Amino acid sequence: MLTVDITGALAKTITPSMGLADADLLGLRTSIRRFVGDWKTERERGEHGWSKDIYDENAIAQVKEVAARIKRDRIETIVWIGIGGSGLGPKVVQEVFETPQTLEFIIVDTIDPAALQMYLEIVDWKKTLIVVASKSGGTLETISAFFLYLDALRQVRGLNAAERVVALTDGTKGWLHDFSIDQGITILPIPEETGGRYSIFCPIGLLPLALLDADIDRFIEGAIDMDERCRSDILEENPAAMLAAAQYLLDSKKGYLMRVIMPYSHRLQSLARWDQQLVAESLGKNEVSNPFPVAAVGTQDQHSLLQQWMQGPRKAWHLFIREVEKPHVFIPQDIPEQWSYIAGKSFGQLMDAFCDGTSMSLTSVKRPSVMLSVTRLDEYHLAQLFYCLLAEVVLLGKMYRIDPYGQPGVETSKNIAKEILMHGRSE
Repeated sequence: MLTVDITGALAKTITPSMGLADADLLGLRTSIRRFVGDWKTERERGEHGWSKDIYDENAIAQVKEVAARIKRDRIETIVWIGIGGSGLGPKVVQEVFETPQTLEFIIVDTIDPAALQMYLEIVDWKKTLIVVASKSGGTLETISAFFLYLDALRQVRGLNAAERVVALTDGTKGWLHDFSIDQGITILPIPEETGGRYSIFCPIGLLPLALLDADIDRFIEGAIDMDERCRSDILEENPAAMLAAAQYLLDSKKGYLMRVIMPYSHRLQSLARWDQQLVAESLGKNEVSNPFPVAAVGTQDQHSLLQQWMQGPRKAWHLFIREVEKPHVFIPQDIPEQWSYIAGKSFGQLMDAFCDGTSMSLTSVKRPSVMLSVTRLDEYHLAQLFYCLLAEVVLLGKMYRIDPYGQPGVETSKNIAKEILMHGRSE
């Protein structure tokens, strides 16, 4: 089960001047009902394509078939090339499900030559499959790295290299689509209506799950169940609406510009970056008012940023994310006396203590926080987490009156970089 607790952001917890009053939430209830109704109507018209991906049985079956073929070929390493949503979503899946028993999963989301050279040298290309992921088929970072590693694959497999490549791209057009057809590379199509940062429920997210031996069906089940909850127009019954209401009111009513996304879980550190991209690219389109997301992770960032959050300008609110049930790893009983208060305790207890300590310390200085909890990090609950955050952004788009799709501000830097490479200096 996924729950959203906004107690730490309420006026009764951190005073009326700093927190949300009942009147603030009451004033938003009617709007929430309208926004949820609009979202449902728009989906019936074919909009919000990402929300339909969980019901696409043919695409799910195709992913399972390709994953099964890869495993039959006794592949040992997957080199996944993708950036933005095509890299961050798979990175979350990797962090949650990769084990010593699964395939080795390397995500290349960089053009740093040192990193590219390292992977080039450490990978056994005879036992490797490349996945290249780009919705447009023309992402410069992704395609350039693909050329590098395809060449390495060709050096050991010759004309058979294409058998060890899978392309995740538009199903009908784009350079990568056309190249794959020409070379005989397997294509898993990304739906035309699904943008990169919304792609976790299409092959971008499903193929890593299958390759890492996770249960796709349970993942889809979790998303469908969360979809049902997010269709409710009653604020307390809709976790995405509750989270969106807190975000919008803390920003617009209380001046908390920055949204600090802080999971207390090493396996969710990339989820913070995934949500950072989702919020920033979807809603960062208004100079006057929109969320400003910042990714952090507990407990590490207590030691780098907590001082700023406790006594710096009152510009940030915290979205804490925690898993309730954790792996059982214990501190030994026989430790020095001065540490007796942690003897025999689990590291999960330590993590919870630090999470509570951070949230309570922020409460003590009247700074707001929201707690998002999932029962455990399995396929079902991870899908619920993804879906809730995606639905939240759709509702925030309506609250802020911002189109959550497209990212026109990103294209400028891409075009300048391309111009430099075409006409600028060489090394």
